[in-house]
Amino acid sequence: MTSASVADVAPPRVAPASAAPDVIVDRTHCGRHVTGLERITLELFSDEALAPLDALGVTAGSRLQMMARQTFLLPWLAARRPGALIICPGFPPTPALTLLGGRVLPYIHDMFLITRAQDLNIRARLYMARPFRLAVTRLPRFLVNSEYTRDELARFCRPDAEITLYRPKVRNVFGLAPRGRATRGDASEGLRLVALGTVEPRKNLMAAARIVAALRARGLAGTRLDVVGRVGWGEDAALLARMPGVTLHGYQPVEAVRAMVDAADALISTSHDEGLGLPLIEAQYAGLPVIAPDKRVFREALGTSGLFIAPDDAGAAAGAIVGAVSGEGWRARAQADALANLARWNENAERDRAGVIELIGRLAAARGARAC
Repeated sequence: MTSASVADVAPPRVAPASAAPDVIVDRTHCGRHVTGLERITLELFSDEALAPLDALGVTAGSRLQMMARQTFLLPWLAARRPGALIICPGFPPTPALTLLGGRVLPYIHDMFLITRAQDLNIRARLYMARPFRLAVTRLPRFLVNSEYTRDELARFCRPDAEITLYRPKVRNVFGLAPRGRATRGDASEGLRLVALGTVEPRKNLMAAARIVAALRARGLAGTRLDVVGRVGWGEDAALLARMPGVTLHGYQPVEAVRAMVDAADALISTSHDEGLGLPLIEAQYAGLPVIAPDKRVFREALGTSGLFIAPDDAGAAAGAIVGAVSGEGWRARAQADALANLARWNENAERDRAGVIELIGRLAAARGARAC
């Protein structure tokens, strides 16, 4: 993964009042490690994506600078530009921003800050969880990345809150292609699996490691798991490092990710939950089979293209995987299903964008009229 779109570390240019923007966008979380959160922000809330609206993006070059700009600079800009809408597509709006009510439009990726507090590190609990709950319960409208997130958010927000679906278009950020995958040989010696994402308790990667062990016990002795992603909080990385067949690669540049996905027989996710699961769809540009938990959010993302398992039953999961990779033509079928699912998802995302740009434009115009 790479920082191809790097945040500007210089202080943001502040336009004169006569050139007030329609929207102010919090991009302070972008530019260090480009994970799914940052890729969605760059896809949906870049200047180009928001055109023809006039957007002022606020960036940061360090974690400390990010916190300072979220806490002080964004409210100051909002006060200086009373007609501008403030979009928060990454971190939750701070309490000072939440006080602005309808001027603030958060993009909700997931509800873990409320629903899975046990999987949060101390920084997330102190800096993110409480502001997130305050924003969710107080603000009148939200954008969300999936139907699943929409329905989860509806459990906690105001009954009259307006929730708008804004699915990101999935681009080929890793430069993947099937590269003759359909004609590769069988997997009788073992499977090469790859997992993408931060190594932390919520990702439940120990379940993937136990599935690898179960596959090895079934005769696929060469089965291995490549884990690509930075090490987060918790003990999972240390435990995984001791598991046979598991290799932790850490955060990797695009070229290395592409090579590992190209070499893999399947991508596996055993996450406890996701708001969307963007890397699973991104990997489908390689025509790669995707193994995921049998949960609603993954079925929404993968449609009929996924192999759905119960991660905590390693034996049953291994049996389902063996069945899926047995028999002639399984690679070609998986490739066709993956590419068809990509087309399905991106068609839906294109429809979402038109409606959201109209919504933001209407809200910004209303704010501008009041400010005059």
